[in-house]
Amino acid sequence: MKIAVSGKGGVGKTLISANLARLLARDGYRVLAADADPNINLATALGIKPEIADKIIPLSDNVPLIEEKTGIASDQTFGGIFNMTPRVNDIVERYGVDAPDGVKLLVMGTIKAGNSGCMCGANALLRVLVQHLVIQRKEAVIMDMEAGLEHFGRGTARQMDVMLVIVEPRMKSIDTVRRIIKLAKDVEIKTLVAVGNKINSPYEKQFIDEKMRQLCLFIAAYIPYDPSVVEADMRGISLIDYDENSLALKEIKNLEKYLIEMNKA
Repeated sequence: MKIAVSGKGGVGKTLISANLARLLARDGYRVLAADADPNINLATALGIKPEIADKIIPLSDNVPLIEEKTGIASDQTFGGIFNMTPRVNDIVERYGVDAPDGVKLLVMGTIKAGNSGCMCGANALLRVLVQHLVIQRKEAVIMDMEAGLEHFGRGTARQMDVMLVIVEPRMKSIDTVRRIIKLAKDVEIKTLVAVGNKINSPYEKQFIDEKMRQLCLFIAAYIPYDPSVVEADMRGISLIDYDENSLALKEIKNLEKYLIEMNKA
């Protein structure tokens, strides 16, 4: 099962990615959680201890690894000669971080814009790594994405089982969903479903219903606003460890069931 999780910043992608990963692992799946969001908060949401999470270096910032895999020197940016198809099948074992319930975390970092002065080698490494995770790895992969889909090429994207587009009842969130739908079509991601989050009233649920119907996007789950989410975050604790009876977690569990059934179909 290969699942990408996208949406506007702050809508709850990391919360859903982390708890979905833990739930799948508890149900017997081998799970790899990949953090491809610039804000790299997935480690804490998964329940990895702060003293371990704080030491994780995103692969996109790991200069020795980039030099080893691509052959580009650390002081080179554009114009250097480097390996565009580096071997990446050892990266999960070398750099994966153990999380609770047997989940393995890989903090990837993000592909940077072409005019940002970043190393081309970092971008090549991440693109090949994403292809490896999606196409060749056999476990369930949950990828916590930023709103852009720069990590995906067409061949890789076609292998995704589903992209979850997380949406909250705000127009800025809806505008991001529109952009993601267009980007997903450009890279040929076939299955997109929406997940409503932070829903605090019937009116907010109706708002998401109407907007997603206009965009022809099926809604797989409605996750309510839940004080337990805020409380867990304030304490730096994973929601699944803080309150297994939280309303939000129950709906994420329903989302997990939907994804498992969809994968069987």
